[in-house]
This record gives sequence, structure tokens and C-alpha cells, in this order.
Amino acid sequence: MFRAAPEAAIAVSAPRVILASTSPYRRALLERLRIPFEVQAPGVDETALPDEAPGSLALRLAEAKARAVGACAPASLVIGSDQVAELDGQCLGKPGGHVEAVAQLKAMRGRDVVFHTALALLNTASGRIQLASVPTTVRFRAYGDEEIERYLALEQPYDCAGSAKIEGLGIALVERVTNDDPSALIGLPLIRLATMLAGEGISIIR
Repeated sequence: MFRAAPEAAIAVSAPRVILASTSPYRRALLERLRIPFEVQAPGVDETALPDEAPGSLALRLAEAKARAVGACAPASLVIGSDQVAELDGQCLGKPGGHVEAVAQLKAMRGRDVVFHTALALLNTASGRIQLASVPTTVRFRAYGDEEIERYLALEQPYDCAGSAKIEGLGIALVERVTNDDPSALIGLPLIRLATMLAGEGISIIR
């Protein structure tokens, strides 16, 4: 007599998690969550649109990075992120060189600068995308020109928004920081990301 075998449990594999960024700072932050992930360069033009607000720019770029990588990554969760610094309503991007960094740091001293850190999580299987922006207000000290030159010589933060490498010596230029997620200022809001991942069925502490 033939007996049907009991139904075997179907193992559902977890989706790939891809960080759409080659930033070593974001990679180090994501490693804190202890989930396996891949890294892919998004190749997105980061030029601001005419009259584009800093916060809107950060959100647009975070989504664009996630979608650029997600276009070739089926059944994946793709993380896009971008950060734009704002002073007096104007964008402070990555300086790229010494002269630009000096100008940024002189403009920022004794002032409040808002760092808009945007986050996008794209589920390429369902097409669902979650978006968030986590602002951080940083009050910079009234540091002198010599401190600026020493800081730049030691840290060379030319790939950091506003020349502010807060995870390094840039913290010594700061008077206070106000935000809801300490990791946002470094480039990836882990509190918000953990919530987004949980919404896609990925539990960080398991």
C-alpha cells in the first residue's frame, strides 16, 4: 500500500542584502548589524537639480542608488543612502580638495549645520521601497584657521560631506550634536534601517 510522504518543510531562503555604496564608512556601519551583505557601486550622478533642497537631494539620491543596483538584482533587498550637509539652506557636498575644504570649514565654524542622511530600502521582488530621512544638527566650535589646516593635514576628509569626518578627528571641531540616531551622522541610520529590515522579515537579533 502506497503512503504519501509527509509534506516536507519548504525552506525559504532569505533575500540577498546589497549595500548600494562603496563608502567604507557605510560598510563598517552595516557590519555592526551582523547580517550577510554584498556591496555594489551604484554609479549615480550626484549633481543637484536646479533649486533642489538639500534634504530632497539626499532622498532622491538614496532612492536612485537603490534602484540603480536593484535593476540587476532580483529577489534582493537593496540599501541606498546619501548624506547632504546644509548651511543657510545651501548644500555642502564633498569638498574634493583642500581649497574647497578650507572654505567649507571656515563657513561652518560657530554655526549650526544640518546633515540630512537619507535611507532607501528597495525590495526588488515586490517593488516596495521604504524611504526615510534622519537629520542631524551639528554645532561647530569657533575653531581657528590653524586648527583647520592641522585637521585637514591629519585627516584629509575630502570625501566627507562638509569636510566633517565625525568618526575621526572631525569630532574635535564639534560643540554639540542633536539627532535621533548617532549612526546617521556617520552615513547610515542603523536604527531606522533595522526597523525597515524588520518590515521585510529580517530580524537583526535572532
